[in-house]
Amino acid sequence: MQSMKEFEKLGVSKSIIEALKKKGFEEPTDIQKLVIPKILNGENDIVAQAQTGTGKTAAFGIPVIEKIDRKNEGISCLILTPTRELANQVAEEINSLKGRRRITVVPVYGGQSMELQLKRLSGNVDIVVGTPGRILDHLKRGSLKISGIEYFILDEADEMLNMGFIDDIKTIFRYTPENRRVLLFSATMPKEILNLAKNFMKGYEVVKVESKQLTTALTEQIYFEVNEEDKFEALCRIRDLYPEFYGLIFCRTKVDVDKVANKLIDRGYNAEGLHGDLSQYQRERILHKFKTKRVNMLVATDVAARGIDIDNLTHVINYSLPQNPESYVHRIGRTGRAGKKGMAITFVTPSEYKNLLYIMRISNTKIKKEKLPGIDELIQNKKEMIKQDITSIIENGEYKEFEFFAKELLQNFAPESVVAAMLKYRFSDDLDIQSYKEIEEVSVNRKGKTRLFVAKGRMDGMNETDIKKFIADKCKVDLKKIRDVKVFEKFSFITVPFEEAEYILSIFKKNRRGRKPLVELAKAK
Repeated sequence: MQSMKEFEKLGVSKSIIEALKKKGFEEPTDIQKLVIPKILNGENDIVAQAQTGTGKTAAFGIPVIEKIDRKNEGISCLILTPTRELANQVAEEINSLKGRRRITVVPVYGGQSMELQLKRLSGNVDIVVGTPGRILDHLKRGSLKISGIEYFILDEADEMLNMGFIDDIKTIFRYTPENRRVLLFSATMPKEILNLAKNFMKGYEVVKVESKQLTTALTEQIYFEVNEEDKFEALCRIRDLYPEFYGLIFCRTKVDVDKVANKLIDRGYNAEGLHGDLSQYQRERILHKFKTKRVNMLVATDVAARGIDIDNLTHVINYSLPQNPESYVHRIGRTGRAGKKGMAITFVTPSEYKNLLYIMRISNTKIKKEKLPGIDELIQNKKEMIKQDITSIIENGEYKEFEFFAKELLQNFAPESVVAAMLKYRFSDDLDIQSYKEIEEVSVNRKGKTRLFVAKGRMDGMNETDIKKFIADKCKVDLKKIRDVKVFEKFSFITVPFEEAEYILSIFKKNRRGRKPLVELAKAK
């Protein structure tokens, strides 16, 4: 296989290549081609600039797995990520890449049971993946010791900077040994990141992959807000609205894949499920059915779908919201290929809306909110398709063998009665409104505005323009959306739309003046 030869040229071992084959890797990405041999064969620290969606996790994960010395006691590698979702994703990816190597990977982050983390960290652990705040908590407790690590990796460093983790990262650096190797990955290179490299990295080498358009203009990106229990009904409505549907449906877990695929089959759809528990024979059989269009709905996990390379998919549906922007980019990149238009649809529950904003911002893409088709719309759409099919048959003269039978029926009954009876005979189930369940309409209040408190005022030399620029520069928010600025001696107030408020608060979560965040929700009067 040519793609595996490319990985062999990079110095990747046979054990890891076997794991890559199972994951469906086809060829190394640009960042992997540049970084993997430098980590395997060099000793320098590395600052790598590459967009989300370019395969950064495998770029550092593969060589670190290869290089870790299992004879060393204690943790060999610490990986910092900005969010708990990314921490989980990175841990899962490394576990899937390690092949037969007996390496233990533990994710730690806020919101997870501290007792569970303490138990895991007390065992034999090789790689720890975590968010800066929780990692620092463990370091201060003494439950995490990194004085002997070989590798310290910062993933999405610019996002950690935006979220106010820079001081935590500097503190964590001081717990690491002098001879550790630092690998820093970032989509952008702001001044603070470069200063971090200068102050904490030795003789570092800069690697940069040119930016590309990550999401194709041929892919229409939309999302629907639905409750968790209504997702399957929403999926069926989308399938029925697009009779030419030929696409992938992504679920987060193997259990979800089986559940959704089986329910689709029970409803009469041509569907199959694909996940890591299937044998190679089963996988190949299912993929063959999908590629030959004997199945037009393939439900899969991210890992199982990695090797699927088909240019004429009409849809990609995120049944489960991707855990991070990189997964989103990988998923939707499977449609809108070879000059053909495609549609990427994401289901979002109200509690996931903040995660959707994060995905949009990091992947630098706009995902439009749409309303699910109603039952009346679906029935009318089916009627139009029936009309088109009948018209086509008449125009092409494909009914001649039934003319005598038709005349025989018309001898005894009115034409309208015969046609109506034939429609009932053939399309009764298709046009039955009872075949659809009602979907509860849900919505996030994104049009409302929020008042925020800013712990900066005239004593800081700030006026209205300065406050607006301070927020806009720090959070990359449109100046025009920051309204009704009131500046007082020690503090200020601003008003912003709900969407921007959610993001601004997440950025300033760690930025404090004394014991209070620099920006927080204003207290109601």
